[in-house]
Amino acid sequence: MKRQHSMPFGAEPLTEGGVRFRLWAPGVDAVGLQLDGAAELPMSAAAGGWFELTVAEAQAGNRYLFRLPDGLLVPDPASRFNPDDVHGASEVVDAAAFDWPDGEWRGRPWEEAVLYELHIGSFTASGDFTGAIDRLDYLVELGVTALEIMPVADFPGGRNWGYDGVLPFAPDAAYGRPEDFKRLIAAAHERGLMVLLDVVYNHFGPEGNYLHAYAPDFFNPRHETPWGAAINFDGEGSRAVRDFFVHNVLYWLEEFHLDGLRLDAIHAICDDSSPDIVEELAAAFKAVPGRARHVHMVLENERNQARYLTRDDFGRLLQGTAQWNDDIHHCFHVLATGETDGYYIDYAAEPARLLGRCLSEGFAYQGEASTFANGERRGEVSAQLPPAAFINFLQNHDQIGNRAFGERLSHLASPVAMEAVTVVLLLAPQPPLLFMGEEFATSQPFLFFCEFGPELARLVTEGRRREFSRFARFADPAVRESIPDPNARETFDACVLDWSAIERAPHRATLELYRKLLALRWQWIVPRLAGMGNGDPQLTMPSARTLAIDWRLGDGSRLKLLANLGEDPVDATPPTGQLLYASAGLDAAALASGRLPPWSVAWHLDTGDSR
Repeated sequence: MKRQHSMPFGAEPLTEGGVRFRLWAPGVDAVGLQLDGAAELPMSAAAGGWFELTVAEAQAGNRYLFRLPDGLLVPDPASRFNPDDVHGASEVVDAAAFDWPDGEWRGRPWEEAVLYELHIGSFTASGDFTGAIDRLDYLVELGVTALEIMPVADFPGGRNWGYDGVLPFAPDAAYGRPEDFKRLIAAAHERGLMVLLDVVYNHFGPEGNYLHAYAPDFFNPRHETPWGAAINFDGEGSRAVRDFFVHNVLYWLEEFHLDGLRLDAIHAICDDSSPDIVEELAAAFKAVPGRARHVHMVLENERNQARYLTRDDFGRLLQGTAQWNDDIHHCFHVLATGETDGYYIDYAAEPARLLGRCLSEGFAYQGEASTFANGERRGEVSAQLPPAAFINFLQNHDQIGNRAFGERLSHLASPVAMEAVTVVLLLAPQPPLLFMGEEFATSQPFLFFCEFGPELARLVTEGRRREFSRFARFADPAVRESIPDPNARETFDACVLDWSAIERAPHRATLELYRKLLALRWQWIVPRLAGMGNGDPQLTMPSARTLAIDWRLGDGSRLKLLANLGEDPVDATPPTGQLLYASAGLDAAALASGRLPPWSVAWHLDTGDSR
């Protein structure tokens, strides 16, 4: 089985031999090709700012650079591989040389999704694609059905948390070659695991992006972003830019046989056109050849724009499959830790009520004013959407990595609170996402780390420490100096998971809890999720920290949650149906008494009125 996605740019090996090279460079009047360090070959100018050249003697494995009129040598922005990092030469890759062993793979329906977010560099001691293969059987045993891999797009240096990529088609050489990534994906498919990849279409990293030198039209100064002028999705010349990202979607889905992509922070994409780029990318997902297989588009969107998650009258996707629900994370976090600074202030007054709204309607903020955003209204009505449209989580790379010391929730909350929120997360009808190591309460933090050149490294370190100065905890400059240096090797090393912990207390007990809950999810809940619709949820609140929610599942049965997420016992009427799970200190007898202990959760399944 061969898989190759043809693109109108980059280096394309031809079936008759040779390689066609093509670059969009509307900002210069000439471009040369330097192949394997030999003499420069002039490229032919074509309409619309394109330059192209076919070299009959070129082949896979050749290294090449483009020379600009001022003598600057730049890599291919559509490079499939840059073995010597972002400033070095690109390598011609023949995608058809890889034999795929997963020809029968058709993916998995979304209702089966249990996602596991991981960072290739810190997931294992080897920090590469091959090392990740060694952990796949463990993930299957855990109950995971989908890997969600943080960005692998080529970044400067040998380590990066993933969001500073500048070559979006090239897996970073620190993780291995493109074929190594394909082997990981094929090995996952062999075990029944989907693989989704995080991609960043809202900005390029601060080092190694040469597009300004020859394609200034790639950016639109009419839109300012935290990274400078926005990527040009709606100005003059934007068709070539949009095609670059449309092909990036198709490239990963076709050539790498991925089961989906997560589009990072689409709220940071500036685009006033219609259809906007997110809508055009959604159309690209539907155009993937062989769509008999399941392919999923996952979004991150701070604006809570429900429009991108709309289903038709038959429940079929119109655009995105699901969105990371930051709202529910913030509710869980406030309940479990008591923290209310920063954006958590929007969830401080009624965290349990907002949690209930997330579980029953999707977003907590559906057009209400945000205190953190100085009264600006945030979100769109989402109650009409099914639970499958919202990915729930207690932790992810953002919510940990954006903390000064990279603390995980298990470092901040009590064990009893952790158990309670975990039980809610893993048995709710929404697809859950775990962040690597969460399932055994790893002691490793997940810090922001990178490896930039000296001057940029200094600015990044200073900027990160200055960023936290508005928090009372970091008002003292000496305390700010204790924030780990993102560029220091030891900052990255501190984040690499210690897998020996899964055999020790208390980590082993946490792992067993996750395994047990996910096994229950698979046995009792997943088979009933298909066709669920919005679930006709019924939310009641016996007290300010107590939730009772009743969903109608796809087969007509009722899934029922009763949870006391506070420090005090409360009175509550137990639901009808079979008790699926009760947290520690709670059993059927205790439930029958109508008294819920602090931090207690019970799930029931009622099939009696299901027909």
